[in-house]
Order: sequence, then C-alpha cells, then structure tokens
Amino acid sequence: MSLSSPPEKNRPIVLVLGGGNALGSYLAGAYEHLQQRNVGPRWIVGASIGAITGAIIAGNAPEERVPRLREFWEQAKIHSGFAPNRDSSIRHAYNEAHTALALLLGRPGLFGHRFPGLLSMLPWMPSDVALYDHRPLRETLERLIDFARLNRGDIRFTAICVDVETGEETVFDTAREEIGPEHLLATSAIMPVFPPVEIGGRLLCDPGFTNNMPVDVALETPPEEDTLCIAVELFSLKASRPVSLDASAERANDLVFASSSRRSIQALQREYGLREQIEPNGSSVTLLHLAYQSGSDERAGKAFDYSPASLRDRWAAGMRDMEHALAQLADARREAKRLNVIRLDPHMAAATAAAGARASA
Repeated sequence: MSLSSPPEKNRPIVLVLGGGNALGSYLAGAYEHLQQRNVGPRWIVGASIGAITGAIIAGNAPEERVPRLREFWEQAKIHSGFAPNRDSSIRHAYNEAHTALALLLGRPGLFGHRFPGLLSMLPWMPSDVALYDHRPLRETLERLIDFARLNRGDIRFTAICVDVETGEETVFDTAREEIGPEHLLATSAIMPVFPPVEIGGRLLCDPGFTNNMPVDVALETPPEEDTLCIAVELFSLKASRPVSLDASAERANDLVFASSSRRSIQALQREYGLREQIEPNGSSVTLLHLAYQSGSDERAGKAFDYSPASLRDRWAAGMRDMEHALAQLADARREAKRLNVIRLDPHMAAATAAAGARASA
C-alpha cells in the first residue's frame, strides 16, 4: 500500500484504550470522532475503563455505540445542576467538591460503599480488601452491552487483567473464549479501591499499575498485513511543572500510570527494528498515540471527578484530539519501517484540554 494513501481508510485498524476511571469520557469522545469519519476498528484491546468502553463499542450495533456510551456517562455523572467552564474562577473547587461527593456517596450503577471497607482498619472490625463495592457496575454492563454480539460480532475484543497472586498479566480474548461481565469487573478492579474478582480459580484485578495502556498486547505478534494501531491513554508523561502539593500528587499519579506505555512502545520499536533487519519487506504498523492532557483545573482526584463539566470537557477533548491526530497522521512523512510511531503533539492536546467544551459549542 502506498504511504500516501489514507491509512485510516485502507488499513485494518486496532484500537487500544487505556484505563483512568472517570477520565474515560475522553475515550468516548475519541471514538465518536472515529465513527464520524467512518473509521471502524477490527480489534479493540482495553484495560479498565478502556476495556469497558471497548466492550460497549464491540457489543452494540454501529448506530447504537455512541448513544450507549453517552448513556453510560450520563449515569455516572453527578447531576449538580450547573457546569462552569474551565476558565471559571470556581472550577477547581467545583471539581474537588464533585470528587469528594463521588467518594462519599459512590455512583449509582457503578460503585458504592461496602462493609466493613474503610472501617476494617479499626480495632476489632473484620478484615476487608477494598474500600468500595463495584458490583453495581455489573447490572449496568448487562444493560448496555449485548454480550452475544460482543463474543460473536465483527470486532475482536480483548481485556487485560493482572493475577493478584502471581503478578502475571492475564488476557481474555473473544477470539479464544467467551467474555462476560465478570471479566470487565476484573479489569476495572483497581486495588485497594475495588476488590479483585475470581475467575477460573485466579484472583484478578485492574492492570493499571503494571500495563495501563496494553499496546504491547495488540502488537506483540506482527500483523499479517499493514495495520494502523490507534492507542489512546488517559495519563500523560508530558505536563508543566507542579506549583502546589495537590499538583505534585497529580503529577506523581500520572507518571505511575503513563510510564508503562512508554516502556512498551520503546520495547516494540526495538523488537520491530530487529524484525526489520531479518525481514525488511514484512508488513508495517503505524502506531498513532494520543494521551489526554489534563486541564489546569484538574488535580490528583481527577479519576473520581464525575462532575458534568469535567465529563463534558473530556469528551470534547477526545473528539478534538482524535481529529487533530488523524490530520497529523495524514500529513506525517512515514519512513519505510516495520513500525512508525506518530504522537499527537502534546502542546496541541494541552490547548485542547484548556479550551474545554466551549470550543465545540
């Protein structure tokens, strides 16, 4: 295939979606722009909220995918009645208040308090392994996802978990096995916030601390034909210097969750470089990498900020970032390599985040 051809129209597409809890509305916006461009993935690989997003996409007919994603985030939203823009002087306090409300009250259809939970730290209380119960999410998933379609539809779907006892990565793939709601609960069970889930005798949890954007799973085996891999993660290695304790905590959190994707991509570049020496005429992969750049109003608790304004702004940022990324992809001069990595300009993504949803109004 000629490198001048539009790759999103002519190559099979793999979509990799990372984890990040309430930041996941960015993934929904990114997918909505892909759908508007009639760009459809052949395979979706996800972790945590990325897996849930991918399952909603793969488990619904094309015309139902964005409405189902909107329904998911509408249910998750804390309906406080107003949504200030990112340049509002009260926006940071607004975000912090909604984060506190989510942690205090839980979210209907997503998670709630468990007993003894936090109280297990007190003397004479029974032991517990998590703070919240995310079993309410199961009913939501069963309502929004057609699991028969998910397992036998046109889109291959893969969810990543980690075995709590061995630390080994566990991969569930509709090409090999049936995936149900319990697999999605397992991939989103970030410890110790949510309890791990036992499947087939293994105790499984969210892979966020080890592999939050599993691009290596998608590209571990070189594809048989030229492929476009679009990887979208919710934490960024790029950010401005922190100027407060809260900002420092946010930066540390981002570095923990984003570092694994850098190592994975670097390892893939080395591996594909070796393959290129052995088989220079083999199939090629173009990896288009997007990372959500948090707005200046967001801090360490952003992954539990379900405020209307934040969910709206992240969705809008996802749409605009995907638009910019596809334009950058079309303009990029790709070398004749087995693996070409194209990253969305982080300065452009930061400007998108700062603009919030107003730029889409």
